Parts: sequence; C-alpha cells; structure tokens
Amino acid sequence: MVKIIAVVGKSGSGKTSTIEYLTSNLSREGFSIGSIKHVHEPDFTIDKKGKDTWKYAQAGAKKIAIIAPTEVVIIKKKEDQRIELEETIKRLEEGLDVIFLEGFHSLIAKRRDVFKIIAAENKEDLRRTLEGTVHPIIAITGRVAKLKPKISNLEVPLIDIYKEGKKLVQLVKDQLTK
Repeated sequence: MVKIIAVVGKSGSGKTSTIEYLTSNLSREGFSIGSIKHVHEPDFTIDKKGKDTWKYAQAGAKKIAIIAPTEVVIIKKKEDQRIELEETIKRLEEGLDVIFLEGFHSLIAKRRDVFKIIAAENKEDLRRTLEGTVHPIIAITGRVAKLKPKISNLEVPLIDIYKEGKKLVQLVKDQLTK
C-alpha cells in the first residue's frame, strides 16, 4: 500500500527543496515516487488561453486529456473550490511506494494516518505550523534547521537537508519499509 507523506509549511519554508531532495535520493534507491502539490491561487490553471485544450473547455468540456510522447495530462474543470485530495491520491497510487504531498496542512494536520515533515523558516513559523499538527511527524526541515543549537525540547529530529539529508532519507525509508 502506498504511503502518504505530507511536507507542510508556509511558502518559502523549504517544502519543495525537501521533496526534491527526498525524491531524488529515494528514486535512485529504486522507490517509485509520486507527488501532489497544493496551489493556493484561485485562478491558477495549467491550461493556456487560446490553446486547443482551452478552447475545448470554453466549449463545455469538463475533462480534457493531453497525450504527448513523454507525458499525459488530464485537466478536470470544476465549478467549485473543493480540493479533491483523496480522489487524486487514488488515481496516482497504483505502482507507487510513496506520494509526497506539498502543502495541504489544513486538510492533514489532524490526520494520524498521514506522516508529516514540517518545513519552517524560523522558530515562530515552526511554532505556528506545529500548533494543531498531530503525530506522526517524521522530522522538521527547512531554513529553521540552521538554528539547531537554539531550538531545544523538540520531540522529532531537526534536519538540515544540505548537511544531514541522508538522515532524513533514512527516516522516510524506515516508514516505507514498515
């Protein structure tokens, strides 16, 4: 069964760098990785105005697929702002060992079935992100990791991926092989 690991934190905290590092290292070791990124901008679209797929949507298509030699993209047009995380996980999970979620803190903070890595910019950012976030928390990363000697009493490891990233990789591998 695929494991879900959410990397949560505010914009600029190190979430993308953490997922990129883990994906690179774990895929080199033979793990199959998927990822889902939460985009907050309400008007975000991967579709480009004037392109054929955009024209199909303007004409009323609710689902549009783009198939190229090296990619397949499915665009699902929605009427509401509801996030369809569970449905998206189900569509991706086949053949994967882990799916990294970037963001989605409000949806997963209280879930005990989702492993979490907290990415924080500073101590205050870390405090706010940890507030209301339940275990399992694997580690804390991000810019705050450079403050290691100044932060004490943490229940989980504080890891600077640039200096001790292999430790984070091992912690994640431990979860994947359970």
